[in-house]
Amino acid sequence: MRIWLCGLCVAVALPVSGGDRMAMVVTPAYALAPSPLRVRIRIEPSAENRSLMVSADSVEFYRGIEIPLEGERAPKTIDLEFRDVPEGVYEIVAIVRDGAGQQRSVARGRASRIGAGRH
Repeated sequence: MRIWLCGLCVAVALPVSGGDRMAMVVTPAYALAPSPLRVRIRIEPSAENRSLMVSADSVEFYRGIEIPLEGERAPKTIDLEFRDVPEGVYEIVAIVRDGAGQQRSVARGRASRIGAGRH
């Protein structure tokens, strides 16, 4: 009998420096591989926010994306999906940077993709 695992991984980050906050939700936290990995990021608007880097990294697989932000005009919520994520334990990292490339906020989460042959 196969057990379908489903969960929710939430990461809230305080700023590296400054007063901005960021929150990240990763769903599902556990699933059979290959399957999508959804990331929702909430960023407090700031004139200094210029880019968002989001990555999903495991021992044998990496996906990442960098999204330009338009400071205070940037959306407060950004939804991403990494499709067909293979088996592995993933660290999901979201980093907001300013115009000089300095980190303003960092959020971390975890997710697992389990091989179809495992129980």
